[in-house]
Amino acid sequence: MSRFLYTLALWLLLPWVILHLLWRGRRQPEYLKHWGERFGFYRAVSPKGTSFGASPAPSQGIPLRITFWLHAVSVGETRAAQPLVAALKRRYPGHRILLTHMTPTGRQTSEQLFGDSVERIYLPYDYPFAVRRFLARYRPQLGLIMETELWPNLIATCKESGVPLALVNARLSEKSARRYARFPELTRGALENLAAIAAQNEADAERLRALGAPRVEVLGNVKFDIAPPAGQMEQAQVFRGRIGKRPVFLAASTREGEEALLLDAWQKVGAGETALLVIVPRHPQRFDEVAALVAARGLRTQRRSDDAVVAPETQVWLGDSMGEMFAWCGAADVAFIGGSLLDFGSQNLIEAAAVGTPVLLGPSTYNFAQAAKDAIAGGAAMQFGNAEEIVAMARRLLTDAAERQEMREAGLAFAARHRGATARTLALVGRYMPAPS
Repeated sequence: MSRFLYTLALWLLLPWVILHLLWRGRRQPEYLKHWGERFGFYRAVSPKGTSFGASPAPSQGIPLRITFWLHAVSVGETRAAQPLVAALKRRYPGHRILLTHMTPTGRQTSEQLFGDSVERIYLPYDYPFAVRRFLARYRPQLGLIMETELWPNLIATCKESGVPLALVNARLSEKSARRYARFPELTRGALENLAAIAAQNEADAERLRALGAPRVEVLGNVKFDIAPPAGQMEQAQVFRGRIGKRPVFLAASTREGEEALLLDAWQKVGAGETALLVIVPRHPQRFDEVAALVAARGLRTQRRSDDAVVAPETQVWLGDSMGEMFAWCGAADVAFIGGSLLDFGSQNLIEAAAVGTPVLLGPSTYNFAQAAKDAIAGGAAMQFGNAEEIVAMARRLLTDAAERQEMREAGLAFAARHRGATARTLALVGRYMPAPS
């Protein structure tokens, strides 16, 4: 009955779904593309969409046979899937991989990371007819949902169709747990229908168990297994060459409202007199908005897209690019992690720690609660309550090479200490897949 009412609510919300796509498309035209995929309708796949020596994909109407289906809703989940996709390729050569997404930026990130070695589409909305069309079209042997996306109709239909579906690298903040707890029967049913659940840490596992998950194991966070790409480390050196010898404070993956607070604090302490502030917004549709915020404060700015040397008089360098976060972290002396200053739960701090960049966090870290706690305890990160405190500490660190080096070593040790989740997740996959010949 709870799933029936849920599905009825989805149908009643259908006009809002269409209007929402149109509204998002005003700022991101990519939302206006591939609408059919969001309802289970797929075009023919070109031969270049095949992978690992597989034969060309058949035309529309003929089912495809996908070995592994990974759902990565947006950018963070897609990047997190990187070591798992690589491990699956090594372990199961010749098998096809499908990535599904919900956002255009997630899809674009998949294109940057994996190119034509995987197929990619939007996961359809959780309407029963759309879910059935998706499964009939791609016929996956195993599904893996990255982090936490509970779609009751999708999960139930996978079980009815005999497709094992596992929740891997699962995380569940207290805030999300309270939201799911409002619908206890629906949530419990979805969790019970999953073939396996692999949580990042024990706190996530306990919250999932409290919601009714019968089988939860703790395998760690695969994001720790993402090695800094050599190409991005080379790009970091290019960035440093363009900057020169000036100290660099990076505001990474900032969210709406945070840039204004940081800019005001930066001007207040006069840190820009000697140091360069680099701002890399989380979402590309906000690049122009952030540029306007900088200009409104009379600060001299350049854009990364200009592909030019940073002039000595430039005070703010706007990172208007996608997929270069390792490079930005590698080029910085100190990094603030966006999404933590206001109540967004923080973006990924692991990338900065993995390249040895000292990390500063705001008060909101519920999306990376355990990682933040461990990084702070290990000396790789520090946490503060507001922008003024963050900027003040950044200014201090920029002038204290010894303290930065201590945090650098602590960050590298912190990242190394938590690796290994990908291998454990691959072992989980092996329970549902025959051993490769």
